[in-house]
Amino acid sequence: MKKKRVLILDKERIAYKLQRMAYEIWEHNSDEKEVTLIGIKKGGEILADNLAAILKEISPLHVHTIPVSINKRKLLGNMVISDDLTGRSVILVDDVVNSGKTMIYCLRAILTYDLKKLMVAVLVDRKHKSFPIYSDIVGHSVATTLQEHIEVETEGNEITAVYLE
Repeated sequence: MKKKRVLILDKERIAYKLQRMAYEIWEHNSDEKEVTLIGIKKGGEILADNLAAILKEISPLHVHTIPVSINKRKLLGNMVISDDLTGRSVILVDDVVNSGKTMIYCLRAILTYDLKKLMVAVLVDRKHKSFPIYSDIVGHSVATTLQEHIEVETEGNEITAVYLE
């Protein structure tokens, strides 16, 4: 039996959500000169790049983006972040937060640095997490069952749609 696929965010709604998320980042960091967006590959990296582009248009913030790649099936070992994050205001970015396990893994590596500030930003926040993750900036919240899946579609460096399956 094929799962039903329901569009929950189209391109227009995604553009609105990204704009609002960027303004929230700016509001929370208006006292900063720069912020660092760490995007979890692939969707989080694309989201971070899009947010950075909007932030550069709407604010005087100097925005750094850092992609991080992890094997979601093997969350063991040390994740390496390419830059020194000491003293920075950091925002961990992902497209969807599911159980929270990936976020916890990334936060473990990020918190080895003496940060100035840390926030979490996600495009879609599912409300049934197994790990205690709070998203500071959320594009869209959705309550799902454990069997349902959120799929984020991208084309190049653009998020084109979000589906509930």
